[in-house]
Amino acid sequence: MANAKKGSLKATLTVSMSNFLEAGSIVAGAGGLTLWVNYLNLSDASVGLLGAVSANGFGSAVGAFIGGALVDKYGRKFIYKYDLIVYMIGVLLIALSMNFGMLLTGYIVTGIAVGAAIPAAWTYIAEEAPAKNRAAHVGYGQLAWSVGPAVMLFLAVLLAPLGLLGSRIIFGMLFVIALITWVMQQQISESAVWVDQKKEDAKLENKGKKVSIKELFTIKANRTAIILVMGIYFFWNLVAGVMGYFMPYIYQVVGGLSSAHANLLQGTLWVFTILSTFFVFIKLGDKVNRKLLFGIGAVMGIVAWAILTFGSMGMTELLLFIILWGVAAGFGAQAFYGLWAGELFKTQYRAMVQGLMFGSVRIGVGLISLVVPAMITFLGFKAAGMVMIAFLIIHLIIGLVLAPETRGKTLKEIEEERYGKEDKIIEEEEFNV
Repeated sequence: MANAKKGSLKATLTVSMSNFLEAGSIVAGAGGLTLWVNYLNLSDASVGLLGAVSANGFGSAVGAFIGGALVDKYGRKFIYKYDLIVYMIGVLLIALSMNFGMLLTGYIVTGIAVGAAIPAAWTYIAEEAPAKNRAAHVGYGQLAWSVGPAVMLFLAVLLAPLGLLGSRIIFGMLFVIALITWVMQQQISESAVWVDQKKEDAKLENKGKKVSIKELFTIKANRTAIILVMGIYFFWNLVAGVMGYFMPYIYQVVGGLSSAHANLLQGTLWVFTILSTFFVFIKLGDKVNRKLLFGIGAVMGIVAWAILTFGSMGMTELLLFIILWGVAAGFGAQAFYGLWAGELFKTQYRAMVQGLMFGSVRIGVGLISLVVPAMITFLGFKAAGMVMIAFLIIHLIIGLVLAPETRGKTLKEIEEERYGKEDKIIEEEEFNV
């Protein structure tokens, strides 16, 4: 049993490296954004377009739609044969960019690779995790997502004297780390839960029965789960997505900080997220009421944005903001998205529905990214901040109303509790049709 748990954790950490690379690429782009703006003399529209099509927006949405379907059909491990190869092409294009077209193409390619890996990562981690430690294992995926940005931002500070060359070096480093991770990921085993489910699917098909994607809309349990998981993640990520790409830019344009100071401030925020992920979500997520944890984090996030929006953006307000938001993000909507999206859907379409939800969320982030620079320029930061606060309040309400309690239960137990036995599922589908 000890060896099985050790193997499961090793596979979790290997898969989590994709999260490190994905979040790292988003923030690496953010950390060097003003450098590219100055080098290529980019307009607000061009800056917004880069954010919209990147790993933070439309690019990852397209990848998530594709990846979710492939992962359910061909296996969780399938995506790891090719995804990081595409990622490496994308970051290399960015590192070597000499014009806006090349930079834009690199952002799009990297975004697609990032999106394709997300459904596979969260699904694989949830399926391989022990029932009594599922939040902890999902937490390691969230931890890797947090470490990536912190490392990239502190590197941006260290390499700031090199100007744009420093940003190019960072993307070159992402290329090398991705290559090492790709080699490691070829050695992981396929998800045992997916393999067992494929055997059950074959038996059902031999009996003339087949689970359909229509169940996402005909079964109440699925509709409720989609409203919960996508609801909290969509509205929270509209804020977090803007922060992930534009926050250093906001610190500089609105707060008057230098590029190095902006990256240092944002990097410190991610350090608080790393600590919170480990000491709160990983240590307590399987022991404490999850609705309570979610609610505390959501309220902290709202308070953080209220301070930033209605304060003077002086150093006191900035420090309070990075502490409150940084801690809250460690056990916030993304961590619970990874947990609940892995728990609340059937194995047959667990990755596909994650791809659909994540892709839809990233479309939302892409759309808002198109207008954020212009919104700040023409309406002012306070107006933009009030919009962010409204999004956070909505996600808090959805989570408090619909959050389930699934601690300590196996995925099979959760499935039977939510859906009933297989025959009941088929009967309900036929009745609705």
